[in-house]
Amino acid sequence: MNRKTDMIIAGGRHPMKITYSVGFKSDGKITTLHLDILINAGISVDVSPIMPHHIVETLKKYDWGALSFDIKLCKTNHSSKSAIRAPGEVQATFIAEAVIEHVAATLSLDVDSVRSKNLHNFNSLVFFFEGSAGEPVEYTLPSIWNKLAISSSFKERTEKIKQFNTCNKWQKMGISRVPIVHEVALTPTPGKISILSDGSVAVEVRGIELGQGLWTKVKQMVAFALSSIQCDEMGDFLEKIRVIQADTLSLKQGGLTAGSTKSESICEAIRLCCNMLVERLIPIKEKLQEQMGFVKWSTLILQICGASYQQREYFHSLLSQ
Repeated sequence: MNRKTDMIIAGGRHPMKITYSVGFKSDGKITTLHLDILINAGISVDVSPIMPHHIVETLKKYDWGALSFDIKLCKTNHSSKSAIRAPGEVQATFIAEAVIEHVAATLSLDVDSVRSKNLHNFNSLVFFFEGSAGEPVEYTLPSIWNKLAISSSFKERTEKIKQFNTCNKWQKMGISRVPIVHEVALTPTPGKISILSDGSVAVEVRGIELGQGLWTKVKQMVAFALSSIQCDEMGDFLEKIRVIQADTLSLKQGGLTAGSTKSESICEAIRLCCNMLVERLIPIKEKLQEQMGFVKWSTLILQICGASYQQREYFHSLLSQ
């Protein structure tokens, strides 16, 4: 089997069948929404049980009034489905925007005005989702929505597009803004740093590099944290750092690369490791500086190797909320 065929038949997003009933006022304010959602989970469970929760969390971006839903996971004779970036959240966003656009089209209203009218204010968020509301200053979606309109000249550009579409029969333009909310998940994350005898630094992490720049961030954190030792000739220090994809033998309990916080959690673990190493290295560097006046990174590491100091540090971090 070639790789293309393998990618087609394995995993993928969960197909869904959605039926909804929506009630709304003449100004576009939605008062009630009922959803019947059938999720094609495939032949095996995989991560499908997380889908209902992610769908409901994503629907919180709008004030639906009376919201009810019936979500069923369906075992089928299809291949099992897996976690693709933002599992359930992409489908829920499509559901929410389909309802909003349907209401706007029915009332012949601008869809952006319907979106704006149905955003939660803090009071409605507390009323429907008290556990998710937090403090008033923490609910920033309406303010971000307004700032985006100003910074992007949204209204002015909308008027220009309307004029363009009126004057052009076959070529049309469009512009839209869509709110998105995401539940942040904080997970314990380990990290380990080893300084080798040649002065290079090996960093082991339990996160997957999948395009988010994880390894680049880790290398930058190591370079930044260890630069506080202030050795001479550390200008190309990034080239001395390499990131290793760890396994369960070297690092345990790595958790999932998910929730949009894995990079931050790993970098925090690495920063704490570096701080411990810096505390250990600075006294040695200061002694060498008194003797030599000029201490290179390579000289410092050779001195440490000769004295058999511990050059490895492990830390298991959990970012506080």
